[in-house]
Amino acid sequence: MKPVLTLLIAAMASPALAQQDHGSASRHPPADVHAGHHMPTAKAEPEAEPQPQPQEAAHGDAHQGHKMAHDGPMEGHHAHAGHEPGFADPPVGPPPAGAFHGPNHAADAIFGAEAMAPARELVRREHGDISSSMILIDQLEVISGDGKDGYAWGVEAWYGGDIDKLWLKSVGEGQFDGKLERVELQALWHHALDPWWNLQAGIRHDFRAGQDRSYAVLGLQGLAPYWFEIDSSLFLSDKGDVTARIEAEYDLRLTQKLILQPAAEINLSAQDVPELGIGAGVSDVELGVRLRYQFVPEFAPYIGASYEHGFGKTADYRRAEGDKAGGWNILIGIRSWF
Repeated sequence: MKPVLTLLIAAMASPALAQQDHGSASRHPPADVHAGHHMPTAKAEPEAEPQPQPQEAAHGDAHQGHKMAHDGPMEGHHAHAGHEPGFADPPVGPPPAGAFHGPNHAADAIFGAEAMAPARELVRREHGDISSSMILIDQLEVISGDGKDGYAWGVEAWYGGDIDKLWLKSVGEGQFDGKLERVELQALWHHALDPWWNLQAGIRHDFRAGQDRSYAVLGLQGLAPYWFEIDSSLFLSDKGDVTARIEAEYDLRLTQKLILQPAAEINLSAQDVPELGIGAGVSDVELGVRLRYQFVPEFAPYIGASYEHGFGKTADYRRAEGDKAGGWNILIGIRSWF
């Protein structure tokens, strides 16, 4: 009988236990938040992100309320836009007031001006007051044109420092038949105004057959924008004549060694000077081009052509002497320096 009674008691207790379990489940939901939902079986379930602790939330999460990159696509917007360091411009303010005060030489405040003055003078002599020199044979050429073969030169030399130099110039031309038409010498004080422009002042003397003349010279020489070399001078002669000259040239590098140099020269006069064959206004203009091959920087032969023409009274004076007002010339020469 005992086995039978045991089976009956177990059978009666099973429905009650089942009902008790179901009630407990309704009061306490299952730990799995996705219970009752169909989930793909091919992908593993991502782990839940750890939630910030209360003390972290008190200070505020830098990304709180922002959708992060691992939460899904951002639809054309970076998850950290506006939060990445290095993209904002640094604040810009005026220099501190103390930057414009104090001694000209900060070392004087430590070692004293008397101790530092000899040191600065030594640095100036050894690194900023070096004298150097150069001789430039810019043009030494044979000229052929209109049945007249001759020669011409243009030479410059200087000696001095970065700011002040003694500058010498010489230009001239003549004929192979022995006639020396003109020799011009200039001795100038050359003073740097800035890194690009220089003031020149001095004297000039022309040697002509029976027409020697001396001039006071004031000039401006330098490098214009786009690397045009400019040399302009104003002349006042011992006879009261006022003339001027403007020269410009440009080195166009076709290769490292092949250089094309166009050049222009304009001469002007404030009055007629019949004894020198110079008319008032724009007396004459010369345009030329030279193509040189630079074997080494110190030696470059060249070929070229030039056109020179007189205007106004200058042309009339030339025709009166049986010459043309202007014409073309073929040039062959060398350029060198040392």
